[in-house]
Amino acid sequence: MTSKERILATLRGEPTDALPFVPRLDNWYYAHEAAGTLPDQYRHATLREFADDLGVGFHSIIPNFKGWRTGGYRDLHVGLGIYDLELSPWRVEFHNVGITEEQNARGETHVVYDTPKGKISTTTVYTPQMLRDGITLYVVKEHALKSWEDYEALAYIFENAEVIPDYEAYACYRENYIGNRGVAVALSAMWASAGHYLIKELMGFEDFYLERYDDPQRMDALIHRLSPFCRKLFDAALDSPAEVILSGANYDYTFTTPDVVRELVVPELKRQSERAHSRGKFIASHTDGENQMLLEHYREAGFDIADSICPAPMTKVSLKESREALGDHMTIWGGIPSIALLKESMSDQSFFQIVDDTLEAIGRGDHMIISVADTLPPAADFDRFLYLKRKVEEFGAVR
Repeated sequence: MTSKERILATLRGEPTDALPFVPRLDNWYYAHEAAGTLPDQYRHATLREFADDLGVGFHSIIPNFKGWRTGGYRDLHVGLGIYDLELSPWRVEFHNVGITEEQNARGETHVVYDTPKGKISTTTVYTPQMLRDGITLYVVKEHALKSWEDYEALAYIFENAEVIPDYEAYACYRENYIGNRGVAVALSAMWASAGHYLIKELMGFEDFYLERYDDPQRMDALIHRLSPFCRKLFDAALDSPAEVILSGANYDYTFTTPDVVRELVVPELKRQSERAHSRGKFIASHTDGENQMLLEHYREAGFDIADSICPAPMTKVSLKESREALGDHMTIWGGIPSIALLKESMSDQSFFQIVDDTLEAIGRGDHMIISVADTLPPAADFDRFLYLKRKVEEFGAVR
C-alpha cells in the first residue's frame, strides 16, 4: 500500500499492511535548513526529498504558513488570522475598507482598517529568530477586538469580505507534489466556528472571557454576523478536490474551556462533519493542547481525525485514555510527545519506554497514525527519530 492508501484506509477503519507513520517534519527541516545544520546527506534536499529518503509518509495537515500566494498580499491580514497562502482553497478580498500598513525593524506589522463603523487595528510580530527557531506562525501583539465598541467595525469588515474559491495551486500540489505520499489536507480555517475565531484570533484571552461574561447576548450577535464569512471558507474547502479538510486548531481546556468548546465549537464542527461525510470526505481538527475534559466533546462533534494528540508526560491525558474516550470512529494522528525526542528533556531509557508504551497503548493499531505531536521540534535528536521510525515499522500490519 502507498502512504496515502494507508491513511485513507485507517480513517475508514480498514486493515493496512503497516502502521502508518506520517510525522510532521517541516518545523525541524526548515529550522535546520535556515541554520545550515541539516545532516550532510540532506544538505541539498527539499523537504519532500528528505521525507522520501526516510521512507515516511508526507505530512500535509498543517499548511506552510510562510508559503505565500504569488502576487497576493502575503502577511497583511495575519492580525485577522488570514494567511494568504498559495495552497489555500480560497482567497479573501476585503471591500469597502481603507487599509494602511506600517512595518518596523523589530519585525512588527501594524495594520489599520478604516470602516464607516470605526477603525480596527492589529499588530503582529515575526522575526528572523522565530524562523530559525522553527516558528512559522506570527505572534499577535495587538488584537483586532479590544472591547464591544469594536464589534460593529469588525462585523462590517467581514460582511464586506469576499471569499473566492481558488483550487489551481492546491490541485497541482495534491496531484503532482504529494501524490501517493500522503493526503493533501485542505485548510478551511484554523478556527472551527465564528465563536472559536474570536478567542483564537480576534480577541485577547482575558478580553474574550470578560466580554462573554459581561454581555453574552452582544457577543452572540457578533458571532451570528461573522458566521456567514466562516461558512464560506468551509464551503470553499469542501468543494475543493481534497479528501480531508482541516477545521479548527489549538484547543486547551485552560484556554478553550469545556463550556466554550461545547457551546461555540461542537455544533459547527458537527455540521461540518455531517456535510463532509455526505460527500465522502473527512474532517480533521488540530487537537494539540491539554485535552482533559475536551475529549467527550470531540467525540460529540463527530469529526474524523484528532490531529496532533499529545499524551502524557507533556499533558495530563495518556494515549490509552485518549483512545478509550474517542472510541473506534475517530483516528488519532500523533501519539508521541515531542519532548521524548529531546535529549535534554529525558534520558534514552525513558525515551525507549515511551515508544514501547505508545505501541502497546494502540492495541491492534486501528484508527492510529503515528506522528510526533505537535511536530518534530528543531532540537529533536535525529537518532531518536530514526529509532522511532524503526519501531513503528516493526509493529507490522494492522488488522
